Parts: sequence; C-alpha cells; structure tokens
Amino acid sequence: MVSQLIILGLLLQAAQSPPPANSAAPRTSSTVKETSPTDDAMALLKVKRIYVDSFGDDITSRELQSMIVSSLVATKRFVVTENREKADAVLKGVALEKTSQELHAYGESTSVGAASGGSHGEVNGSVINGTGTISGSSGGGFAAQHMGISDSSASTETIDRARISVRLVSPDGDVIWTTTQESKGAKYKGASADVADLCVKQLLRDVSKLDTNTERSSVTAAPSSAAGHK
Repeated sequence: MVSQLIILGLLLQAAQSPPPANSAAPRTSSTVKETSPTDDAMALLKVKRIYVDSFGDDITSRELQSMIVSSLVATKRFVVTENREKADAVLKGVALEKTSQELHAYGESTSVGAASGGSHGEVNGSVINGTGTISGSSGGGFAAQHMGISDSSASTETIDRARISVRLVSPDGDVIWTTTQESKGAKYKGASADVADLCVKQLLRDVSKLDTNTERSSVTAAPSSAAGHK
C-alpha cells in the first residue's frame, strides 16, 4: 500500500513539472553581429545629382572646375546639374596651381698623361808615343705629354603642379565626403587635368566601397531575420 502511494506521488510530480526547454530553438537575430553604414555613408550613396560650386574667380580655379564637371559627366554615374535646388549634394573646393623650374646639370671629364726619359754616355781614349788623347760624348732626353677632355651640360625643366581639395555637402549643410589630391601631371595630360581626374576617381572608389559594404550587410541580415520568424 505504501509503495503504491509513493509511485502515485512521483507520477503526479512529473505531470506538474514544466516541459524542458527546446535546445534546438532557432537563434534570434541578436546573436548575429551586424554592421550598418553610417548616416554620412548612406547620404553619399543617395547622391545622384551634383551641383559643382565655383572654386574661385581666377583662371586656374575656373579651369579646374570645368575639368571636374567633365570628369563627373564621364563617369555615367552622376548627373551634373546647373540647378542648385535640384542637386542631391553640392561639390565645393579650393584649387591651386603653381609652376616651378628645376635645374639639371651634368659633367664628365677624362685625362691622359705620359712621360718618358733616357740618357747615353761614351768615353774614348788612346796613347801614342807618350802622347795621349781622351774624347767623350754624352746625351740625354726627357719628354712629357698630357691630354684632357671635359664635357658638361645644363638644362632647365619646367614643372607644373596642381593641388585641389574638394568636399560634398548635403542640402542640410553636412559634409558627407572630402578628399585632397595633388599631381605633377600625367603622361598624356597636364597637372590640372590629372588632379581633376584623380579627385573624381577617388569619389568613385569610395562610393563603390560603400556599395559593397551595404550589400554584405543586407546579405548578413537576411538569414538572421528569416530564422527569427520560424
């Protein structure tokens, strides 16, 4: 009778205990570390239409502004607009171009020297009937010669340098991108054209990098969100 009561008590205790936690439950999205782009990065990715502001009133600044516009249009990614109100961002910058001269000198010299010398002596004597005669002769010589050749040249090279610092400003006045480029000129273009091209290429590289990071973040977030809804 006692043993039956013990068995009945164990059965009731087992029925009232909560079910064990499911160890195979799917992980929530909080277990996945995700990186989201910053506000500036998202603002830069949204830029499609750019208004290029004046770099200055001097000839150099106007030329660089025009070259920046041409490089932006050539990318096919951005639209350059003359209407500031329709622009997604305004490109502002400061340009500087200077010309300097470098002196290149070259010199070379060659010299050759030679020397030679010699001597000769001779004495003759004879005695006849108590009378003697002595005769002699001597000779010597020395010669020296030196020759030298020298060659030197000098040339002056004109170096054009261009430097530009630009920034993209959102309609709210926030700076969302900036770069500074400097060039002495490329093989087939001057310093101004080269520095404008470098500036736009840097913008494209930064935007492409942000595109790649955003795509990776989206791919990482998608599986974790799907697992949380199972």
